[in-house]
Amino acid sequence: MRFLVDQNRSPLLAEALRDAGHDVVHTNEIGLETASDPEIFALALDQRRIIISADTDFASLLADTGSTSPSVVLFRLRGFRRAHDQARLLLANLAEVGEDLELGAIVVINDDRLRVRRLPI
Repeated sequence: MRFLVDQNRSPLLAEALRDAGHDVVHTNEIGLETASDPEIFALALDQRRIIISADTDFASLLADTGSTSPSVVLFRLRGFRRAHDQARLLLANLAEVGEDLELGAIVVINDDRLRVRRLPI
């Protein structure tokens, strides 16, 4: 899968997902470390990437536009704060949510559950 990791997530998360065989860029790697949410949203849309973030503003952007893409993975964690733990959680659940992400969805990963909301919202 193609992911764009937001600046509020560790570059180590991007690295771990790349190591697992995914096409991943982190905003810091492409000069977008201070980019606005709309800029990140536009890049993800243009490059067909799934945004990985902890920023709920991306859901608001999707709601405002009525868009079916880009998909967003939101980490809403109290535990599992380390990048390798987040990568492990996402990778362990990709089989379950991968099709939703490909078709357009917001996937929220909490400490103890996973929620999927198909787009548009």
